[in-house]
Amino acid sequence: MSETDRTITIFLADDHTIVRQGLSTMLELEPGFKVIGEASNGLESVNMVERLRPDIVIMDIAMPILNGIDATRRIKQVCPETKVIILSMHSHDRFINELFRIGASGYLLKNSTGPDVIKAIHAALDGDTYLSPSISRRVIEDYVTLKKQSREEELYGELSNREREVFQMIAEGRSTKEISDILCLSPNTVKTHRSNIMEKLQVDSIPKLILFAKRLKIIDL
Repeated sequence: MSETDRTITIFLADDHTIVRQGLSTMLELEPGFKVIGEASNGLESVNMVERLRPDIVIMDIAMPILNGIDATRRIKQVCPETKVIILSMHSHDRFINELFRIGASGYLLKNSTGPDVIKAIHAALDGDTYLSPSISRRVIEDYVTLKKQSREEELYGELSNREREVFQMIAEGRSTKEISDILCLSPNTVKTHRSNIMEKLQVDSIPKLILFAKRLKIIDL
């Protein structure tokens, strides 16, 4: 069955309701497109995508509980056939390079037009990659020069999926109890994860951990 003969299922992940509503309205007007789910944080996105198995996920980066980068990584692990397209305000090099390393199929800035989003979806379905024109040149230059990861990026790369979840929530200022409730873990397990995270990231205090997250743009302060 060709792409034009079937319904393309789409999932929206963004913490702003108005953004999800606008995207949903636009996409539902496109023949053959159907929005089958939405989520307002990264962890919810991973869980729902694993259950719904959409063709396309349109993913924001700056989301609570689990950011879009780590949510994309998890989605590509559990649903490798699902294509993930990033739609974000950010155009930082680290986001772009990291996301393509983990399998994203497109990167659009939020000043993109509706037709840009449609083009990105069709490109992803064809196995291609779509980038906002304003960032295409820089991405190509970065790949040509083989830009090296920072020390902080290397340390962050050592964290497990669970540790990344706990790390972000600590950096967001969530309490041990709140984290344990969200992740269905005991408080002692959360504390153990916190200790392991601080050791791996080579920080010795929560304020330094928060600054680490800020420098990696995992949280916005």
